[in-house]
Amino acid sequence: MNKVLNLVVFAVMFLSLSVLAAPWIYSADAGFVLNGSTYSDNWTGGEVGTMVWKLLSNSMAEKQINPKMNTKNTLELIFGQTYNQDIDSREWSPPLEGADRIDLESILRFTLGWVLDPVIAVRMQSQFYDNRVDNNERYINPISLTESFGVARAIFKSEKNELIVRTGAALKQSIDRDMIDPETSEKTTDITDEGGLELVGDLMMRTADERITYKSKLSIFESLFKGDGEDNSSENYRRYPDVDWENTFSAGITKYLTVDLYVQILYDREIDEKPRYRQTLGLGLTYKLLESSPE
Repeated sequence: MNKVLNLVVFAVMFLSLSVLAAPWIYSADAGFVLNGSTYSDNWTGGEVGTMVWKLLSNSMAEKQINPKMNTKNTLELIFGQTYNQDIDSREWSPPLEGADRIDLESILRFTLGWVLDPVIAVRMQSQFYDNRVDNNERYINPISLTESFGVARAIFKSEKNELIVRTGAALKQSIDRDMIDPETSEKTTDITDEGGLELVGDLMMRTADERITYKSKLSIFESLFKGDGEDNSSENYRRYPDVDWENTFSAGITKYLTVDLYVQILYDREIDEKPRYRQTLGLGLTYKLLESSPE
């Protein structure tokens, strides 16, 4: 009898929280970007034609589950290819991999009214197509998983703009599937683990009419240890944190036509002693698939 009573009480409490909870705030858009240049067969300069296309989508769903719990989920999908023209024959080359990105993140923040909110976050990063090794094409590979827990602070947050900073401990797993052993030709999966401290800042700025948007995400990871069997002898690898700083600026020319500038700066001492960066600028079409706002 007590078990039944406890179950009823739990069900009533759960339904009450569901009724009192704020509605979902969600949005989803899709875009297509095309950039290119071509030259005639009798062009005398040393320039060659290029063609770059890219499909992209950004989705977000946020909900205040109850007065003390907030969840936010984001998904970014990008895939594109690049075509180059041969300088002599003027023939177009087979497509080369361009932008390729899968980024899914889920954040649970406990809004207890404290100066700092406890937070738990999970992030999965990958790509659609992996052709790093000839004759071994793979999909959704490699995969990087990050689980973090710590504290967060909303520096400012409104309907249009927000800046949330969080820091804490983090665990990372890098998964590389179906690697071919050069000696046995057998396929294996390589998994590496490491743990450390993480600092993440998420900034979103939009004008009142949402014609201009600036989005920035800064992630800093300081590795403190690696998993069993991993090489911990890298020279001073703990002294240099990994940095990933992404910036996206979008300006709407018309309802569907936008100009997008994307800049990413990466620093990983184990890959290169100098920072790496990539930049893309394009004119594209954007369509709002879903959009919701609090009632």
